[in-house]
Amino acid sequence: MDHEHYSKERSASLDLLLRFQRLLVSKLYPGDCVGQVPNTYSPDLLGVGSLLKKYTALLCTHIGDILPVATSIASTSHRHFAEVSRVVDGDLTGSILLPELVVSVVLLLSKNAGLMQEAGAIPLLAGLLEHLDRFNHLAPGKERDDNEDLAWPGIMGSFFTGQSCRNNEEVTLIRKADLENHNKDGGFWTVIDGKVYDIKDFQTQSLTGSGIL
Repeated sequence: MDHEHYSKERSASLDLLLRFQRLLVSKLYPGDCVGQVPNTYSPDLLGVGSLLKKYTALLCTHIGDILPVATSIASTSHRHFAEVSRVVDGDLTGSILLPELVVSVVLLLSKNAGLMQEAGAIPLLAGLLEHLDRFNHLAPGKERDDNEDLAWPGIMGSFFTGQSCRNNEEVTLIRKADLENHNKDGGFWTVIDGKVYDIKDFQTQSLTGSGIL
């Protein structure tokens, strides 16, 4: 059901690119070339490898043009980052194409390193790492994610709600579960307009009682 849902959301052109990308990977996956003499590949296989390199070059060129601009705008504030993430998520840059291509190339490299070296697509993907890293480092809460080894904050605009627009300040993202656990332990956090406030000290001074608070 999830697969059908995402398939309906993808545009026809993106779906066509994804099918083309998967076709290239399937043609390069070891099968017909198993048992061949190392470093000798059929012209058809080398042709597919060359096509993969050209496809990767075009995709990387597009992403390489988009990400620096996106990073420049997103660095203004966390609200800008959230909005830019939503835009990027709808572009090829934030689509399933790149992550699936990277995984596929790593798989092909583990199965047939010689052929992938011959194709030359890997250096093209490596050139995107710096752009991706700069954009990811703007994500609010990245330190928490890195320290806890929970997740790598990639291009996921839906994850960031962008409630805070304070410039150049580190904003801690508090999950609903964090808030509930804190309050169970005797704390008193509350959410007002998307921001979490600690009103524990105010609770003792208030005459209205905890229920109203």
